[in-house]
Amino acid sequence: MRLPSSVLVSVSLFTAETTAALYLSSTYRSAGDQIWQCFTLLFTLVPSVLVQLTLIFIHRDLSRDRPLVLLLHILQLGPIIRCLDAFCIYGSAGKVEEPYVTITRKKQMPREGQTEEVEQEVGQAEGKLVTHRAAFARTSVIQAFLGSAPQLTLQLYICVLQKGVSIGRGTLMVISLLSIVYGALRCNILAIKIRYDDYEVSVRPLAYLCVFLWRGFEIATRVAVLVLFSSVLKVWVLPVVSVNFVLFFLHPWVLFWSSRSPFPENIEKTLTRVGTTIVLCMLTFLYAGINVFCWSAVQLRLDDPDLIDKGQAWRRLAVYYSLRFVENTGLTLMWYIHQTEFYQWVDAPVLELSLLLGYATAVFFMLLFYQFCHPCRQLFSSSPAQGFWECCGSVCLLRGTISQSGSMRTKPQGKDIGDDPPCSTKGDIGQSLCGAV
Repeated sequence: MRLPSSVLVSVSLFTAETTAALYLSSTYRSAGDQIWQCFTLLFTLVPSVLVQLTLIFIHRDLSRDRPLVLLLHILQLGPIIRCLDAFCIYGSAGKVEEPYVTITRKKQMPREGQTEEVEQEVGQAEGKLVTHRAAFARTSVIQAFLGSAPQLTLQLYICVLQKGVSIGRGTLMVISLLSIVYGALRCNILAIKIRYDDYEVSVRPLAYLCVFLWRGFEIATRVAVLVLFSSVLKVWVLPVVSVNFVLFFLHPWVLFWSSRSPFPENIEKTLTRVGTTIVLCMLTFLYAGINVFCWSAVQLRLDDPDLIDKGQAWRRLAVYYSLRFVENTGLTLMWYIHQTEFYQWVDAPVLELSLLLGYATAVFFMLLFYQFCHPCRQLFSSSPAQGFWECCGSVCLLRGTISQSGSMRTKPQGKDIGDDPPCSTKGDIGQSLCGAV
């Protein structure tokens, strides 16, 4: 039985960020900055309430007679009591004989083309620990992208306006960045375990390090770009973020409505249709919040029983990072054009180049993870490098088709239109393989 270390990390980040935010809000109040105090408390209390509700929902406490646990959740102390419960279960495991066990079957990673299926006995205590780990993995994602991400953006924006970083604000920013990176890391692990649920997945430390660097560079550069853009074009930052959020929020629903699938009823048996709709809206809300700051690692599919598209969509990944790179470049360029005398103390070209290189570094570590460190890379039908080259081949084929159609319209009659050389056979290969993705 593994030590519930992920539970401890989640609770530690939650407690540290909440404490640092409450302290910083008190300093804002002492300084008379009521607006910053209100926003700091908003980005602290709202995700805290959502975390409490998520833990209650996953553990089904409303249908059980546990008034003390519910009271602690109301007091925003639910994660702490859950963490203590997890370590009590871990400490008492093996001292009492299990009344019953559950047999689970998992496939091992293929070796020399052969896959073995292994049976494991899961006792009641270990089952409870699995529930705790799953619950805190989800709450870490909620805390990261509905609380820590806007909190980090706000505090960095205040630092830019005040041209300085206080100890309290700097501490909160560091904790918030760690919380976001950890939440994104949990997204990757959840995506792997959902996609390869039939296999026994073991993530190595090198893979964790690679994902940590990938997410760290990606999120840090994204937040910095948004803050710089908002500091010179305050009116336009809300439309830019809103368009991003609305597009990602509506995308799963548009795919669901276009598929003409029946309304999903298997989310939770105790929920009514209204309750299921609320849960799905909250899920898509979280999905949109994640994609505003970084790649979500999963694609929501509301017509699927697991609500997750289990395919490896390299083309979607390539399109996301390409468009996000173009957007970041555009936002930093707008900041460079409209920058005021306020930024005289900054070497603007170097800063802009550093942000773009930081995002490119994030893409490098992402490719490194999928190509060499992914625990289930043996099950890939194609490697990420092949996927990106295939998508480039599709783009090349599309450009060749457009140019050929343009030449057909411009050439006079009687002239052979077959004189243009073909794009190359790589376009056909890219088209077929991208279609398979």
